[in-house]
Amino acid sequence: MITSVFKKSTPLNLILVVILMLVFFFIYQFQDLSWTNSVVSILKKAGLFLILLGSIFITNFIAKKNGLSKDSSYTILFYLLFLLFFPTVLGNTNLILSNFFILLALRRLISLQSLKSSKEKIFDASLWIFVASLFHFWSILYLVLVFISIIFHVARDYRNWFLPFIAFFAVGIISIGVSLIFDKDILGYITENAVLNFNIDYFTNTYQNIAFSIYLTVGLFFVVSMFASLSSKPLLLHSSFKKIITSFFIVILIFAISSNKSNDLLIYTMAPLAIMATSHIEVKQLQLKQELVLGVLILCSLFAFFAQL
Repeated sequence: MITSVFKKSTPLNLILVVILMLVFFFIYQFQDLSWTNSVVSILKKAGLFLILLGSIFITNFIAKKNGLSKDSSYTILFYLLFLLFFPTVLGNTNLILSNFFILLALRRLISLQSLKSSKEKIFDASLWIFVASLFHFWSILYLVLVFISIIFHVARDYRNWFLPFIAFFAVGIISIGVSLIFDKDILGYITENAVLNFNIDYFTNTYQNIAFSIYLTVGLFFVVSMFASLSSKPLLLHSSFKKIITSFFIVILIFAISSNKSNDLLIYTMAPLAIMATSHIEVKQLQLKQELVLGVLILCSLFAFFAQL
């Protein structure tokens, strides 16, 4: 029943996801109402919500535009469900912004398979990744995906290899200019955050640990499913799906080495996982199996969300 509702992409499905997102966003925000005393704070919360929505719809656009999903609403549904696993991320402005810019970069890298405007896409993707790193430094590791994309599609043109460095200098110059104008210590920020920390001892309660464990299990299930079904995908889409898989493992590396470790860092995995989950559920199979996968995921996400409030 649930799978049949989201099997087609309709305005009603989009509105339903937006409403659900709004409900869960404000359930979390209403735990502390101090932000309602300031117009600026209210506007910030509204902006944060719009960026989260933008992230969901960019992920959906990536999947549909590049043929990674059919004409369904599963991608936006899965993204919403994955967000519910870690409610604290709904208040983490830096990670929400960083993830948004990473998705803009991913959009350009996935579309590189068309070979149209390849130099502009490589430069744009690199630029967005460097901007994302200003909000969370280790997201800079997504540059690995830029060079992998160059190898996949446009390795013969040596000029493409220099574009990420040009983007680096562009963002660096702009960042230094902004830091001087607003008296911000950009170098101090980089020094403070470019620190390695492999310890996973940040859990403040048992439910955070449970949510992490369930999410990791779900993630591994969809990754294994993607590896198992990759050979049956059209050859034209192999490079795109490989980029999606690679982006997931880049996040695992980011999570492993980040100094300010928390479950919120897994926001970077939600887009690739939503696309892989969509690919899994769109494979022709028994509807009962589809309903079971989606039903279990909905129950787990709801449990994780309300248990951590």
